Amino acid sequence: MLRDRLPVNIAARTAPNLFDIAAIVCMLGAAVAVGSVARHTLGPLTAPNAATIHLDPSWLPGYALRTTLRMFAALMFSLLFTFTYPVWAAKSRRAGAILVPILDILQSIPILGFLTFTVTFFMNLFPGRVLGAELAAIFVIFTSQAWNMAFSMYQSLKTVPSDLEEVTRSFGLSSWQKFWRLEVPFAMPGLVWNTMMSMSGGWFMVVAAETVSVGRTNVVLPGVGSYVGVAVAHRDILAVVYAIITMLVVILLYDQLLFRPLVAWSARFRFETTPGAVAEDPWMLALLRRTHLLNQTSRIFGNFLTRIGGLQIGRRPDAPRQPVIPRRVLDGLWITILVALVGVALWQVVVYAAASLSLHEVGHVALLGCYTMVRVVVMIALASMVWVPVGVWLGLRPAWARRAQPVAQFLAAFPANLFFPIFVIVIVHYSLNVNIWLTPLMILGTQWYILFNVIAGAAAFPADLLEVADTFRLGGWRWWVRVILPGIFPYYVTGGLTASGGAWNASILSEVASWGSTTLTAQGLGSYIAKATAAGATAQVALGIAMMAGFVIAFNRILWRPLYSFAQRRLTFA
Repeated sequence: MLRDRLPVNIAARTAPNLFDIAAIVCMLGAAVAVGSVARHTLGPLTAPNAATIHLDPSWLPGYALRTTLRMFAALMFSLLFTFTYPVWAAKSRRAGAILVPILDILQSIPILGFLTFTVTFFMNLFPGRVLGAELAAIFVIFTSQAWNMAFSMYQSLKTVPSDLEEVTRSFGLSSWQKFWRLEVPFAMPGLVWNTMMSMSGGWFMVVAAETVSVGRTNVVLPGVGSYVGVAVAHRDILAVVYAIITMLVVILLYDQLLFRPLVAWSARFRFETTPGAVAEDPWMLALLRRTHLLNQTSRIFGNFLTRIGGLQIGRRPDAPRQPVIPRRVLDGLWITILVALVGVALWQVVVYAAASLSLHEVGHVALLGCYTMVRVVVMIALASMVWVPVGVWLGLRPAWARRAQPVAQFLAAFPANLFFPIFVIVIVHYSLNVNIWLTPLMILGTQWYILFNVIAGAAAFPADLLEVADTFRLGGWRWWVRVILPGIFPYYVTGGLTASGGAWNASILSEVASWGSTTLTAQGLGSYIAKATAAGATAQVALGIAMMAGFVIAFNRILWRPLYSFAQRRLTFA
């Protein structure tokens, strides 16, 4: 037999072994857990407050399982969104003119803004069932995950090196083949790090997702987020500590089992001609490689995906273009349609606002938006000064980045309201200015967008260019200005843009801090929307969301979009 003629070590690696049994048992256990949770989602929602959250820590494993499954379900939808929406925006000049501003608007809408208009929709899809509330929670988590992943993909597609583009044209790859063989691999290192950040962002917003309160609609879903909300409301410090420990354990588990292998796998797509610094494979990846059944299954699945990616779909680069309608005519028609749609939308907004809102209130909300904008700008500047050097240092040292990875994920996942006891007690005790000292809560969860993207940029920096810098003895300030900062700049822009959008979103939590019966409120757009949402004032919520979207779009157009264009023109590896 062929197996008898194989060397002993080869035969041992190809034969089923104990690792296969352990992997199958783990997969069956995960399937049983998912099935158990899915069974609960089909149950009746007999009353708005039917779910009772127990602060006994013995309930936390089940709560953690349900929260984690919601987050991974939202992550699947986020990945689907990432591989469609930003790709269309990057590939089509006309589509990008409208899709990118819409993405700016979507990332600027606070969580409670989505809740106000989507909870009723999802609840009506499955009336009287838990599934409707679950879908609403998953959608809220999706809104905290998808935008930075989409911006990461968009940035990567816009900064693909021109010489690699030329290679695809030389080989005659179709647009489909080019996407899967060049653009997706080039985007993969940054996308993996942004996916980790998205999971942490989901934890940051999980309290709002699992405790839905919009007007008279009150739904509490069992999970770590609702557990935290109840613990904060009851001023139970011990329960808060239990929740923090649970979050740490869950983050460590999926970091070890999923994200460390993904980071190690994504390192193979670094754009370089000489090998850079690498770290040893994580234990989970090494363990998976020692299995037989999983290796065979993954090989078959990989070959299938390779064939799908190699299909001749789309136009070849040498195919002649014969547009039926001249380009100028299409551009004019497209602009006319956009102007008409925007005009109709503005007219509807003006009619609705004139009937429900006063001009004085609109001016007041605009002033509140200025207050929040000042906080966002100051916090983003401070976070950049701290985390850009740290991210570069970690990105150029894969072993240290791997050690810091779970720590950064845990800190990024830490919900802002877990800091409420500290901030409320200190502010009240020392009679501090609420408008100033609640501001750090805004950046606690969003500063990590900058760190994760800078780490991804430094990790993807070509090792041959670092060798050139060493050869010319570039060091100190010149090395930062002429080598590394230009190299990571596209990634920093993505991190800064998503961090600023996330900071606006986080203002909904940071400008209103509660601990028991004590509530502190800072003047700003976030607190305005929070109060309007709690009161069920739809017109005020819509005004706050529209004002926030206007501020974010204006800020992005004045700062971040020009920086994106500059990075695309001047700082792309070629």
